[in-house]
Amino acid sequence: MGSSVNDAEKASPDVQPSGGEGDVHDLDSLTALGYTPELRRNRSLFTLLFQTLAIAAIPFGEGGPFISAIYGGGQLSIFVGWIIVLILDECVALSLSELASRYPTSAGPYYWSFQIAKSNKTVLSFITGWIWLIGNWTITLSVNFGFASLISATVSIYHPDFVANSWQLLLIFFAICLITFVICTFGNSLLPMVDTICAGWTALTIFIILVALSAKADVGRHSAAYTLGHYDTSLSGWGGFTFFIGLLPAAYTFSAIGMISSMAEEVADPAIKVPRAMSLCVPVGGIAGLFFIIPICATMPPLEEIILAPSAQAIPYIFHMVMGTPGGGLGLTFLVLGVTMFCSISITVAASRCTWAFARDNAIPGAKLFAIVNKKLGVPVWAIVLTTVVQMLLGLINLGSSSAFLAFVSVGVMALAISYAIPIAISLLWNRRVEVNQAKWNCGPVIGPIVNVIALTWIAFEVVLFSMPTALPVTAITMNYASVVLVGFMAMAAGWYFIYAKRVYKGPPASDGL
Repeated sequence: MGSSVNDAEKASPDVQPSGGEGDVHDLDSLTALGYTPELRRNRSLFTLLFQTLAIAAIPFGEGGPFISAIYGGGQLSIFVGWIIVLILDECVALSLSELASRYPTSAGPYYWSFQIAKSNKTVLSFITGWIWLIGNWTITLSVNFGFASLISATVSIYHPDFVANSWQLLLIFFAICLITFVICTFGNSLLPMVDTICAGWTALTIFIILVALSAKADVGRHSAAYTLGHYDTSLSGWGGFTFFIGLLPAAYTFSAIGMISSMAEEVADPAIKVPRAMSLCVPVGGIAGLFFIIPICATMPPLEEIILAPSAQAIPYIFHMVMGTPGGGLGLTFLVLGVTMFCSISITVAASRCTWAFARDNAIPGAKLFAIVNKKLGVPVWAIVLTTVVQMLLGLINLGSSSAFLAFVSVGVMALAISYAIPIAISLLWNRRVEVNQAKWNCGPVIGPIVNVIALTWIAFEVVLFSMPTALPVTAITMNYASVVLVGFMAMAAGWYFIYAKRVYKGPPASDGL
């Protein structure tokens, strides 16, 4: 088997995977899961938590697609929707944390599906793995392209008539991808510190935005009732369903919560630290997010004006209007751009580890190349290259159809959610939680099934929600093509399986877990 311990030892005999506490224990733990350590365990619980928060990137995660919340009715869906999504996504996080504790490996959901399924293990893990991989690639793509759109909207603060054309937006996007590639490839030893700086930068950003908007409020301050309860159903055309459209930004923010599982082989004692970081991200990020959204809800201009914001980026426009000057708007937007840069780095790292892990188990074309870990740099360089190249190639689609390209934002959320649901459902319905109840970190026999059911119900609704257009009536431009794109990706993966992978992919190594 391409992913066996012996094969891995032959492929990289000189790799020194660790350099800190618990090296022998961690080596034995990963060996029990069927792999030989190849990555350096240079992350702690806090840096892992900071990376999950960097991936969530509250000011960007909520602020980037904020225009959807405006169509979704405004303040009520923003505030109440945020709280509802926090509760629902925490159930997802807890469900994933149990699995990550039982099987703490970078392989993540497809490894979990393989171990807990009672039959058809290989096919189930292949399906889960490809959906997981597609989700990692496309959610990373959405962050980097959203970053490019945010930069374009920032220019519009000083030049209201400026609208970046497709080529300009693509070049900005390419630059972001290449900068992120260089940092993730050559700065691995510094990345834990980068995640720590990101946590401080994000906290400072939220505090400054809170103070600045509350103090300036150039377009006025709304009453408490209006701030938390204003609801306008006239903008989206969805009528009573409008509220749920407003959940999209909050759901997008925490959609990548499971990606941190791909970092399990770079932290000591991952069976405890990975689930702790994963389960803490939503409450910590959620509380911080309230200090970001409430001052915006209290001071933002009329909703019908915001939906006309340049590049469909509401946050720069709101900051400009509330601060009353281009300089004030630019200052606050610059802070959000910094958060987005950190997010781009952290999510690219996680996506590259997912790519590397799947290649290690011989599941993708060119697996031997993409499974190589550079001994000097301590990172899977070719996996980072593939993650970057895939993004850049998909970015070319924007030249032909911006609406088709925007579907990738939804595809990222949908694919990740489905890849979470498969192992959770297998564990709950097929395995009766036998495996996760033995995990070092678990929710117990009472709370566990409850959070699993809530998580699966939310994921089912979330997938439908992200398949829908934001506003009605639907046109060729406003149509949401996410379902079509996801099915297309899966068709290609199925083709690869029957043409070649069926003969060589045997699944990850069998293991009883930790």
